[in-house]
Amino acid sequence: MALIDELKNAQKDAMRAKDKVRLGTIRMALAAIKQKEIDEQITLDDTAILAVLTKMVKQRVDAASQFDAANRDDLASKEREEIVVIEAFLPKPLSEDELNSLIDDAMASTGASGMQDMGKVMGVLKPQVQGRADMGALSGKIKARLNA
Repeated sequence: MALIDELKNAQKDAMRAKDKVRLGTIRMALAAIKQKEIDEQITLDDTAILAVLTKMVKQRVDAASQFDAANRDDLASKEREEIVVIEAFLPKPLSEDELNSLIDDAMASTGASGMQDMGKVMGVLKPQVQGRADMGALSGKIKARLNA
């Protein structure tokens, strides 16, 4: 089933269950997807939808940490509830071993030998790990390997 259909079905289920937090979060996700489709005048595929959902999770993590710093536990907990709902639609995160294996394969296939090859390696890995790994942490691991 396509990810957009999965989101729409989950929206209907949340309506039936009268789950306001889940319903509101799914509506926000669908609105963000629709906005991106309108802005770029394209129909998003599952990979692009995963990118939108990943961005939404990242925004909520940042907001929750800022609310924690401001002692607004009520708002921070709301953000964390939304993160849980959104993450239910993301694929299972990659383990460290899986991630290291993918990095090794990408470096071998591109012939990466130094920092100038960072973009090539990231270009190969990004579609494989989208929504399944933190891109910032991935970038750090690749830099460490290329500098070694």
